[in-house]
Formats: sequence, C-alpha cells, structure tokens
Amino acid sequence: MSAIRPWRSIERRKSRQIMVGNVAVGGDAPVTVQTMTNTPTSDAKATIDQIRRCEEAGADIVRVSCPDVASTEALRTIVREARVPIVADIHFHYKRALEAADAGAACLRINPGNIGSEERVREVIAAARYNGCAIRIGVNAGSLEKDLLEKYAEPCPEALVESAMDHIRILEDHGFREYKVAVKASDLFLAVAAYQQLAEQVDCPFHLGITEAGGLIGGTVKSAIGMGALLWAGIGDTIRVSLSAEPEEEVRVGYELLKSLGIRNRGVRVVSCPSCARQGFDVIRTVQALEERLQHIRTPMSLSVLGCVVNGPGEARETDIGITGGGNGTHMVYLSGVTDHHVRDEAMIDHIVRLVEAKAAEIEADKDSAETLHAAE
Repeated sequence: MSAIRPWRSIERRKSRQIMVGNVAVGGDAPVTVQTMTNTPTSDAKATIDQIRRCEEAGADIVRVSCPDVASTEALRTIVREARVPIVADIHFHYKRALEAADAGAACLRINPGNIGSEERVREVIAAARYNGCAIRIGVNAGSLEKDLLEKYAEPCPEALVESAMDHIRILEDHGFREYKVAVKASDLFLAVAAYQQLAEQVDCPFHLGITEAGGLIGGTVKSAIGMGALLWAGIGDTIRVSLSAEPEEEVRVGYELLKSLGIRNRGVRVVSCPSCARQGFDVIRTVQALEERLQHIRTPMSLSVLGCVVNGPGEARETDIGITGGGNGTHMVYLSGVTDHHVRDEAMIDHIVRLVEAKAAEIEADKDSAETLHAAE
C-alpha cells in the first residue's frame, strides 16, 4: 500500500554480475535466497524431495555437499530433477569438483588454495569454464589457513580478507572471473567487518552469511543483525541464513529479512501486534494459523492483524488487507486501507485466507494484463 520513501532507500554496492545457472547474481539482479540440503547427497530421492520443499518456499539456488564419488554420481540426477540451480559444495578433493562440474552443477563452492597443486587448480578452473560453472570462494573463520592464523594469531577481518584475496588472485591469474565470494564467521561483528573491508577492494558479487548462527530463533536474530546491517549498507547479492533447522525454514527467514528491508518481496508480509488485555481475539494463535495457511501465496502483499482499535485502524490503512479486534466477537475488516465489513470470531481465519487468495489473484491478473498491454505496444 505505502510508497517507497527516500529515507527507506538503500544504495546498493556496485558489483559485476555473474550467472549461476539461469540465475543472475550481482549487478542489478535481485538479491537471491539460498539454502543447503542436509540429506546424504548420495540418496538422490531424499535430496530431491528436500530441494522440492525448498523450491516451494522460494529458494533461488540450493547447495548440496559432494564429499565422495557416490554424491557426485547422484548429483547428475539431482541437477536434472531440480528446478533451481544446484551448487556443489567441495572441500579439498579436486576430483569431486571435476565430477560435479561434469554432472551439471551450476556452481562449485571451493577454496582454490585448498584444492592442491597448481595443476589441480588449473584442472578445476578448466572444468568450470568448459561446463559453464560459476565458482564460489568460501572463506570461513573456522577454517582459515594455518599461515594466516600464525600471522594474525586469531581469526580477524584482515585474515578473512587476505584469505579471500589470495583465492581471488588464483582465479584471476587463470583468467576466470565468474566467481562470487563469502567471508563468513559465526561472530557477526567479525563477519560484518570482513565483508565491509572486502567490499572496498573488489567488485565481484558477495554471498552473505553468518555461519553456524544457531537454532531457529537465535540464528534468525543473529543473522538478521549481521546480514541486515550489510544489506542495509547495500552490501550483498545472494544470502543464506545458516540455521540448525530445516532448509526450507532458512529460505523463509531469508525472505522475511529481505522483506523487512524492502529489498525483495515474496508472499504475505504480516503486520501484527504482540497482543495485550485489550485484544478482541487471540492474536497469537490467529497469526500462527494465518502464517501457516498462507505459505502457498507467492504474490507480494500485506496483511495487518491487530487485536484492538488503538493501532489497528492506522496499520490497516497501510496494508492491502487488515483486521482489527472489536467487541462481542465481531471484528472489522479493511480492504485497501478502508473499512469494508465485519466478521465473526468463528469465521475469521477462513475468511481472511479467502480474502488474501482473492487479492493475490487480482494482483496477478492485473500484472498479466499490464504485461499483455506492454507486449502489444
């Protein structure tokens, strides 16, 4: 409902664009949301089923670990069945990178310096180039090179940046530029500082993450602070929220983070109160039910759920659909910010779901009409 205000604007860091499969990363492309499977990659069916759930949640890119030959053999089937680009996560074993590239991976997550000899690095880069693979350089505070730990005594922003620059140099020396970089740490201050410093030195796209962030609640908060600060500063082209939770939850949290900053919208943005003794209905349970039942909505739109008339009407004016608690089990429904009708307690959730589905259909129909008109001009 509300227009973008100047004080909401974010000036995005200018990065060059690469392709991860058919998904653009960097430049003026939308910030993409990634996750990673936790099934054994060698179990192609289980991995594909999990990828499907992530796709339904809105994942743009999915990463799978390839620690052994059985995994890279299964990768060919996984890539064929997936609807999104697949990133192969490779550590140390350069042959796994060669196999993953041949199997159709859209991107290889490696550290070139950990692959081995110059000849092995050259082979991996050649395989990536031949198969149209991007490369993600993944620097992590928990696995910094021994010489850097000796030099800096501990993980620090300078150590992460130096590691990233060393790996970048290897790719650049071989004329390979289809890469993105991550400098992750579980310490959000360390990660943010490293990304900020690296942003001053390179123009490649960044993959953001606060690694090993924790469980669903703690990890969400930690990631929101760290990645939120970077995204607000215009830094970041693709993100993963690393949670000890199911991968699809990472995707949902990622979109909520982007929605909160107005960077990218998908699905219903819910504005709701924490509830108090003034509430005319059970706000907490209502919001829980609506969030669960509206997961299938992909059209960007807003819904306010307020328990009483103190802030309810004001919030409803700014959302596509709103409901405010009233007396005697009867509540006011707002459409496009205007009071429209009342609904009773027992019918409220089903009624709101129907209204949201109808509004989503209306928005999509208007969009299709506009695109048809534009194509005809």
